[in-house]
Amino acid sequence: MPNKSYTHKMSLSTVINSPVFTWLRSKAPGFSLNGNKVSVISEPSVFHETLLSQCLSSKRRITLVSLYLGTGTLEEKLVSSIQQNLKESNGALRVKILLDYTRGSRGSHNSRTMLLPLLDKYQKSCQVCLYHTPSLREPLRSLLPQRYNELVGLQHMKLYLFDDSIIISGANLSKDYFTNRQDRYVLIEDCKPLADFYDALVSRVCDFSLQLDKANQVQLHESWDIHPYKGDKERFTAAARQHVWGLYSSAIAENNQDKVEALQEADTMIFPLVEMGELGLHQDSEVTRHLLESAQDGSTVHLSSGYFNLTQDYIDCLLHRSYANYHILMAHPTANGFYGAKGLAGAIPAAYTLLATTFLGHIQHADQESRVFVYEFQRPGWTFHSKGLWYSPPGSLLPTLTLVGSSNFGKKQLNWLTQRDWCYSPL
Repeated sequence: MPNKSYTHKMSLSTVINSPVFTWLRSKAPGFSLNGNKVSVISEPSVFHETLLSQCLSSKRRITLVSLYLGTGTLEEKLVSSIQQNLKESNGALRVKILLDYTRGSRGSHNSRTMLLPLLDKYQKSCQVCLYHTPSLREPLRSLLPQRYNELVGLQHMKLYLFDDSIIISGANLSKDYFTNRQDRYVLIEDCKPLADFYDALVSRVCDFSLQLDKANQVQLHESWDIHPYKGDKERFTAAARQHVWGLYSSAIAENNQDKVEALQEADTMIFPLVEMGELGLHQDSEVTRHLLESAQDGSTVHLSSGYFNLTQDYIDCLLHRSYANYHILMAHPTANGFYGAKGLAGAIPAAYTLLATTFLGHIQHADQESRVFVYEFQRPGWTFHSKGLWYSPPGSLLPTLTLVGSSNFGKKQLNWLTQRDWCYSPL
């Protein structure tokens, strides 16, 4: 079962209204709740069990957002649980699934074919959307092999919402993430305002994504008139950006008004962040950079990434503009998801090792070996996909803030559609 370990002594209203955090409240909507509503799932198998349980027990809505859905027996159980709930709900349950078009369409048996039974029997209650990057166009779209076309851009958010509860993760819906790939999964229960916000965010992305029908064909949403790769690219990106940021702007104005009573009753704040570089939205990277730059002298930052490839801006920040102590965890080559892959993909673990070696050289050149430490995750038979950040203020052994979600800290993540959450809980 998920482990719950949140202890709080400081007033949240005192901290969150201080000048240190005023800037954050102007950048992202904040949602207050009690820490006993937040659980950390530690094992992939428990993640899968939780998904199955929630898919079977949800009464009003199921919203699943992932890069793709796998095609094995564990994934079939997930689809079957949704199908069973839809059958028993008599139309009361609404299901919304958002995946990436290129990754979800790879091969003859894929994410799309896995979900066709839901659309065939419950078309009025189930919506399947496939985000297609506006950057993958002809002739490149026809020339690139399926295995590599997703590198151009994709939908990378990982959110799993059930009624008023939500799992924030970096894990996809496939066998590896249910068995032996270590990731992060944070379950936030019974927080309707946060769940409503995320459901609205997913709906907005679904609006400009392609809609799948029971014949395995796709078409534009009835409310959207700009095709992602056939229509004008600038017009599409501008309209999509406004569609998403309009929701954020309204939520920031509404949720970040001084709500003293709500903050006095709560001990935790969650700030949803989004990065959609293809659409010109860089909220997550801007907030992350500000956090690193403003980290206090003597504080500690633990940073984790399955695919370690820090942007030059983050490297400069860590080594030259930040005063915190850093402990960075990455995948050992044998724990890289591409370890043992055929063809060019098999060289990817070595490439990340080279990047890590280069970073170690930067640390030495900047004479920061006493402040920045690097570790590798290695567990026989397991791969490592965990990503995030933990901030511990000076004098504290425990973190008071964490970033959890689908984004790594590399250049590609600044272009993809990713999401992350800043969960703050004062000690």
